[in-house]
Amino acid sequence: MQRIIDTLYLLIPLALAAFLMVAPLNAAPVASLKEIATVEGVRYNQLIGYGLVVGLDGTGDGSRTGFTNQSLTNMLSRMGISAHPDDINVDNVAAVMVTAMLPPFASPGARIDITVSSMGNADSLQGGTLLLTPLKAPNGDVYAVAQGQVSLGGSADAAHATAGRIVNGAIVERSIPFSLEGRSSITLLLKNADFIAANNAQDAINNQYGEEIAHARSSGVIEVIVPENLRNNIPRFIAQLETIPVQLSNSGKIIVNERTGTIVVGSDIRLSTVAVSHGNLTVRIEPQFNEEGEVVEPGRNDRVALFENGISIGNVVDALNRMGMTAEDMIAILQAMKQAGALSGDLEFI
Repeated sequence: MQRIIDTLYLLIPLALAAFLMVAPLNAAPVASLKEIATVEGVRYNQLIGYGLVVGLDGTGDGSRTGFTNQSLTNMLSRMGISAHPDDINVDNVAAVMVTAMLPPFASPGARIDITVSSMGNADSLQGGTLLLTPLKAPNGDVYAVAQGQVSLGGSADAAHATAGRIVNGAIVERSIPFSLEGRSSITLLLKNADFIAANNAQDAINNQYGEEIAHARSSGVIEVIVPENLRNNIPRFIAQLETIPVQLSNSGKIIVNERTGTIVVGSDIRLSTVAVSHGNLTVRIEPQFNEEGEVVEPGRNDRVALFENGISIGNVVDALNRMGMTAEDMIAILQAMKQAGALSGDLEFI
């Protein structure tokens, strides 16, 4: 069997339990630094708030949700209107949780999108209006206020009628106290900690600037010294860093989704000598040659699959696919190979 260095095989079970393969690549993947790392401190911050949506057409919480009555009573009380919770009909009102992501460097007056989700017995938020709702960070400080018409992104028959969005529905009231000014260095955080990626990123940065300004502190942290000529314009320096190409290591994992039967195979995974019997099929990792000295490939009707020692898992999956193996059978065989110690990579289930 011809050996191929496969960067990635993506296999999806079809109607007859076949798999669809993505064409292999011959070289290690390359990504820009922006794709694999972020700047420490430059991140989104989560906000949350509790509010009321009014103006619903009888699809609100109703009398079954007592805290909605209490919330509406408290709101009316703050407006100088005296009312008792038992005297209020909340069929047109829904209690909701409001969530948002505060972007880095967002200034007061900026607008952000919000998500509104029912937390009571409302049937639909269609046509409702969110009343003024403070949005707080985990420390309790208010960073934005939200209000506006809730949109379900479609009609009243939307699949999730109890959750909607308001585009630009919140106004930022205060910014996160973070600044890049005056920094002599910045810290890069790899999205997926990996020593090879960290080392390659360090070398790529140093080669770009011709000096040792980057130092990998761990598999996920790289400290970069800001050059003297760019310390007055750190955003420009970060923009330059983000475009630097970094060579990544090939994947050494097999990702299996048992619910969908999807299997993703990395290219660095090899198989050592093993024999696995599954149903009426036997998979053996050992060489078999024909009279011309070529490795014999299994046919679709063969029930013994023979492969040479050290072959890539991608080639094995390809051959088993041609033999008509189902996704469930393929997963079972991979598990058996891993348990036997013949599979070099990590088998991860999601």
